[in-house]
Amino acid sequence: MIRVLVVEDDPVAADAHQMYVGRVPGFEVAAVAHSRAEAVRALERTEVDLLLLDLYLPDGHGLQLLRSLRAAGHTADVIAVTSARDLAVVREGVSLGVVQYVLKPFTYPTLRDRLVRYADFRAAAGEASGQEEVDRALGALRVADPAALPKGLSGPTLEAVTRVLRDAADGITAAATGEELGISRITARRYLEHLVTVDRAVRRPNYGQVGRPELHYHWVAEIR
Repeated sequence: MIRVLVVEDDPVAADAHQMYVGRVPGFEVAAVAHSRAEAVRALERTEVDLLLLDLYLPDGHGLQLLRSLRAAGHTADVIAVTSARDLAVVREGVSLGVVQYVLKPFTYPTLRDRLVRYADFRAAAGEASGQEEVDRALGALRVADPAALPKGLSGPTLEAVTRVLRDAADGITAAATGEELGISRITARRYLEHLVTVDRAVRRPNYGQVGRPELHYHWVAEIR
């Protein structure tokens, strides 16, 4: 279980973030803090793996908090939840261990996607067999750029197909994916093949039925 400290000064937003985190399998909220001082006290008494950190706090900037935590030896990862769009701040955050940025306002699916990607990255363990495996582990943190998608593919549909694929522990066919999402089998297959191309999925033939084997797609995090 990944234990999360929510650091957010707005009580309504903090409650929403706490609810969102609690809805994602594998995550639990260890504590909630509404200021830099509260966050420090929470970390003194509670072990956490991940900070969901607002950068604008009433008693100091979130990156000031993060610098002091690193100096004190805290190694928890950070997802910044903020309205800050200054790329200099983004670069500084990355150097301090911010692994994802979520810009306000956002919806539950957006945060869920970032948390699931973080969990995939965190789950990668052991020694990599080569460059490809290192790239795949780091790629778990990357969000697909809609502008970089092949012609005819859309970001929202890709996210939906990805969600269905992740939830299919035993793999899923293009036909079943299409039926789940209300799209055609051919359309679903295009998105699934794209995920194979970018190393987020693999395809395996199923020989359990009479006739031509049917392709089942598996999310790479399920491959052991």
